[in-house]
Amino acid sequence: MTSPSAEALSGFSLRHPDRLFIDGEWVAPLGGGSIDVVSAHDESIIATVAHASEADMDLVVAAARRAFDDGPWPRLSPEERGEWLRRLHTALEPRVPELVDAWIQQIGALATVAPFVIGGGMDTLAFHADLAATYPFVTKQAPADGRGVAMIVREPVGVCVAVVPWNNPFGIMISKVAGALLAGCPAIMKPAPETPIEAYIIAEAAEEIGMPKGTIGLVPAGREASDFLVRNPGVDKVSLTGSTLAGKRIAQVCGERLARYTVELGGKSAALVFEDADIEKAADILTQTITMSAGQVCATLSRAVVQDSVHDQLVEAIARRMSQVRIGDPFDPTAQLGPLAMERQRQRVEDYIAIGQQEGARLVYGGRRPEHLAKGWYIEPTLFTEVTSDMRVAREEIFGPVLSVLRFKDEEDAIRIANDSDFGLYGAVFTRDRERALRVARRMRTGTVSHNLFRFDPLLPFGGFKQSGLGREGGAEGVAAFTETKSILLDESESVAAAREV
Repeated sequence: MTSPSAEALSGFSLRHPDRLFIDGEWVAPLGGGSIDVVSAHDESIIATVAHASEADMDLVVAAARRAFDDGPWPRLSPEERGEWLRRLHTALEPRVPELVDAWIQQIGALATVAPFVIGGGMDTLAFHADLAATYPFVTKQAPADGRGVAMIVREPVGVCVAVVPWNNPFGIMISKVAGALLAGCPAIMKPAPETPIEAYIIAEAAEEIGMPKGTIGLVPAGREASDFLVRNPGVDKVSLTGSTLAGKRIAQVCGERLARYTVELGGKSAALVFEDADIEKAADILTQTITMSAGQVCATLSRAVVQDSVHDQLVEAIARRMSQVRIGDPFDPTAQLGPLAMERQRQRVEDYIAIGQQEGARLVYGGRRPEHLAKGWYIEPTLFTEVTSDMRVAREEIFGPVLSVLRFKDEEDAIRIANDSDFGLYGAVFTRDRERALRVARRMRTGTVSHNLFRFDPLLPFGGFKQSGLGREGGAEGVAAFTETKSILLDESESVAAAREV
């Protein structure tokens, strides 16, 4: 896929930005509120959308409740639901340039990268459509007593709320929506107020293809109304991607009434670099990863845990590469690092840079605002060394282009340091020894481990250990998170024959 120039991008056009999508209709917010969407690049307002109130949340849940309890969606066959997902994919295809443009404008994502990320979201939707034909919604086995047949069925969990962060609003939202819809669940989209445009485009595509009323809802909102939504007793399942603090709140709210939830949260992912690794390649990967989306990726490799004998070599190689990173307009095809998504996010990153220096870490490169960019929330790529595991820059998620380098002596030491974290979302092992890579990966307490690269696979389950979350999304395992498991024991022979046709 080639990257569009600024001139090639058509911009985005929303049909009803001042409305919410509830029960298959575009309706004015009952509270009359609105949300300004601000460009990370030049700080201009690029859109104004509706803000849902608590009363709107009651309406969207009631509509989804009717769709689940009385509507056709849960009672369609998986193949029929898969066909609806294909139609949704077809309706979204011509709007990919709008999705690309929206992401670039909202958070400053690079125009050279955005088409691939949006394309990955489209591939995820297509994967779920294809999965409909093979997913084991019904399996059979012989009962222990030998009488009749036992059936294990996966049924839709119910009304689902998808709470999505601002850093990858389309890819994360479409993954949750596709998994919920395939399982037979209505999906209520609650995008981050900073990045609502992608959810609007999804809702418009759903309207275009005539999806059953209440099957998809859209309610952009701030914290208070969002909290009211997830506390609604009509919500059966909450799927959140966000901060650990937000995940704890969701767990608390859902735990009070035993509602189902999955939470994919923060990370402080470690890259273990052994002395036999290709150091130049490792420096390339670590620099590219920490500057990807300006470090605003939950799984980003923000801790480089490096063997003593190659520590100085790797630090020098990363610093050299950071000094060559071109910072600028995300629409510029030569830019390698765009702005942070929000002013408050840049302030957070700057605060952590100051904390790192106060704690005794050595600032090797970066840490400042680029002098040539007066507008937009830019920060230089930043490299700390002489970092120890007790420092906040090694323990807390910064969510910016800040890389901390720690030393290790041997394999046991590397594993100990990697696991000395409250998080466990992602990790990497850089070594030419494949057996070592597998051995170390098995001992790392993290949800995904990659060898010599920073990779994602939408066909695999994704999630974290410890405070990086609960549950998995993505791949076939992700669909299971939107289902309840039921066992059925059939006794009579004619019932058994009928069961074989299910």
